[in-house]
Amino acid sequence: MIKNRPLLAVLGIVVLGFLFSTPARAEPDLILMNGKVYTYKWADPQSDGTPASGAPISGNIWEPDAQAIAIQGGRILAVGTNDEIMAHRTEQTRVIDLKGATVIPGLVDSHAHIDGIGANLEKVDVSNAANEAEAVQLVAAHAKNVPKGEWIVARGWDEGAWAGHYPDMKLLTEKVPDHPVVMGSLHGFVAWCNRLALERADITGATATPVGGEIVKDADGRPNGLFMNNAVNMLFNAVSAPTLKQIKRRVLAGIEEMARSGYTAVHIPGVGTELMAALETLDGADALKIRIYAMISAKDEKLMRTWLAKGPEQSNDGMLIRRSVKAYYDGALGSRGARLLEDYTDRPGHRGVSGEAYGFDEELVAEMMLAGFQVGTHAIGDAGNRETLDFFEKVQNRDPETKNGRHRIEHAQVIHPDDFSRFADMKIIASMEPPHAVEDKTWAEERLGPERIRGAYAWRTLRKAGVRLTFNSDLTGSDHDIFYGLHAAFTRRSKDLQPPNGWYFSEAMTMEEAIRGYTVWSAYAAFLENVTGGLEAGKWADITAISLDPHNLTSDTAASLFEGSILLTVVNGKVVYENPNRSEITNK
Repeated sequence: MIKNRPLLAVLGIVVLGFLFSTPARAEPDLILMNGKVYTYKWADPQSDGTPASGAPISGNIWEPDAQAIAIQGGRILAVGTNDEIMAHRTEQTRVIDLKGATVIPGLVDSHAHIDGIGANLEKVDVSNAANEAEAVQLVAAHAKNVPKGEWIVARGWDEGAWAGHYPDMKLLTEKVPDHPVVMGSLHGFVAWCNRLALERADITGATATPVGGEIVKDADGRPNGLFMNNAVNMLFNAVSAPTLKQIKRRVLAGIEEMARSGYTAVHIPGVGTELMAALETLDGADALKIRIYAMISAKDEKLMRTWLAKGPEQSNDGMLIRRSVKAYYDGALGSRGARLLEDYTDRPGHRGVSGEAYGFDEELVAEMMLAGFQVGTHAIGDAGNRETLDFFEKVQNRDPETKNGRHRIEHAQVIHPDDFSRFADMKIIASMEPPHAVEDKTWAEERLGPERIRGAYAWRTLRKAGVRLTFNSDLTGSDHDIFYGLHAAFTRRSKDLQPPNGWYFSEAMTMEEAIRGYTVWSAYAAFLENVTGGLEAGKWADITAISLDPHNLTSDTAASLFEGSILLTVVNGKVVYENPNRSEITNK
């Protein structure tokens, strides 16, 4: 006997209503129409750069594979022709007519110290100084408006280009005697200071040199004001530490700049306790306009152990993701701190510094890997890269599952021919900076000689070996402008278009590969390829619109990239930047 007939009747009516009712029409929040949309949902090109069979290219001519995108609730609702997408429009939908602008998946800078943007606004920029005298003159002019006794921090002089004639404190002390001054280099591996800064930092000839660093001294054994590699922190640690409020302000300034520059996400390497606190506070206040992939600093043992107890973050739902670690294995090539297998060509008897001597805590980093964290390790020299690969191999032998951790070598700048295949065998991602190659070309061969230089900045060789890449700027060490990054990757030429035929051009990328390096491949490097990196229904609505189409550029026309501009940046379905000076965008 069947009981509860009224309940069954009601359920039947509900079921029938569900079966025969018309599904509610999806109502997009935003439509981008009339664009040249490249979805990048087709497969990767072959290792020599040949596009996949499904790529929208015919007779060497690329054509966009869509015109418009509908967005709903932070996700892509649909991608297609203008007519197909406009059919979704409602009275509440905002429509942006791109008038032929090029649309690509949202840009990602996978190695960017964005807090450094805000910090640099508080510093004296000496990046355009050709020599010590010009840099000191800039600081002296700035000091006139700073109360006596307050710290002055400058940044940006090129430690690679200046390596044959590094400064000491004599001129800086003479011209700026009443302020403690620290002069940080472009990539952060060298700094020099004046006498008052030495006194404030309480550094004397008897001060112990930190592991992996060098305090340069005069003939009498006294510090001459020049600090290298790990010793640089001795100066910066003496400067008054920024407050949480200051760090948040710096991060927000960096986020605004990255949004203006078309980036929808950044991976921040080396996030310590203070910066993590700022990021978490901003995230809690919904103040992160772009996505942040925070890589915990391996130099911050307390923070590392805090996260070791928690385990890596599994969710992709928030704007802040924490499941990666940034470790440091050797120094920089410019300052001759990168660890080489053989002597520096321009300094016989010297091979750089690495490993424990550079503060690499092998056991703690291994613990993080075994706990499921991704590890990205800074390695520059061929010995630094080999020894880092040896470390990864040891951990993988302890637990083969760690091979799936998508571990990275940050920079991977100089690689011995025998080690390219090891990257692929161990599934190690090479996280590299196209601008570094064209910026370092004026002195890199002096450090390495004509043979080793062939294994440096070797993107094509890595691709042919089956290695996954991700591209980035190492902001603030290099210009993060995407048009510069694409130009460097595609032409192997600097901003002044030198050398005319490209520097070791055989290592150049195709334009498709260059764009993938800042989009699809960067998504993979953060375990996010299922939710971003391509423009298709269901994925995050993270989108960048630019003023020109780079896909059909040639070496002869590539310089037009420098005329490009960012028109629109969309993150999580929200317009976070809209170029106010361009006519290509109109609201309807």
